[in-house]
Amino acid sequence: MDTGKNVQEQVREKYGNAARAVAESGSVQACCDPGLRCCDPITTNLYSAEQTGMIPEKAVLASLGCGNPTALIDLRPGETVLDLGSGGGIDVLLSAQRVGPTGKAYGLDMTDEMLALARENQRQAGVANAEFLKGEIERIPLPDASVDVILSNCVINLSADKDRVLREAFRVLKPGGRLAVSDVVVRGEVPDEVRQSMLLWVGCIAGALEENEYAVKLKAAGFEDVSIEPTRVYDVEDARHFLIEAGVDVDAIAPLVKDRFMSAFLRANKSKSVGCEPNGTGE
Repeated sequence: MDTGKNVQEQVREKYGNAARAVAESGSVQACCDPGLRCCDPITTNLYSAEQTGMIPEKAVLASLGCGNPTALIDLRPGETVLDLGSGGGIDVLLSAQRVGPTGKAYGLDMTDEMLALARENQRQAGVANAEFLKGEIERIPLPDASVDVILSNCVINLSADKDRVLREAFRVLKPGGRLAVSDVVVRGEVPDEVRQSMLLWVGCIAGALEENEYAVKLKAAGFEDVSIEPTRVYDVEDARHFLIEAGVDVDAIAPLVKDRFMSAFLRANKSKSVGCEPNGTGE
């Protein structure tokens, strides 16, 4: 994958295939597509039984995330929420219920199949205050200072231009707005060849950032009060079968990856006293 466009097209294809599989068969095997590797233990047990009981099953099956960003943050009645990379719509539908009829929840996705699945899930759930938009997270199709909260679930790491994603998130947040993201991060230095092998398994995320680098990028975009909280550490033993199939010497790399790859909650705020862009350029 030499360019951002190549990354984007591969992501679009893989997640489109997953959406079609869920829509057509209702099978959890959709998330075990050989190209995705978004399987246990990454995507399981992220939502409570109460939450999954509130929305259509296919919204749950199409969730290929690594966390539960709706658990990150208190959503208030009347707020506007935006989910970057909304997939089958699980976080949008849960958020819409929490902000109530006076609030609004947007989902942004670039994959037609996921958008179709999300809209059908919305129809089945009878949620009126949600809207799914087609677009790229690097170019959010919403006005400046238009949302109170931004969520994202294991999607920002798929972007080849994370700095632009974070600048766009900052732009569309209102002053005083909040960012609450679940993502995969790397802790410390890991040899490149080992990093690529592990990240192919951890949700096909070859672009996961080192946690301190993630914090630096958030601050450079204008965010403050940045915090990163690990939520699930991935064990190389969980990936033994896949890694052996990929020709990786698991026993050799195990000491090098111990406690290095994890899901994390990332939180940040936009100051109440700033405009839409930290550098005033709008870019």
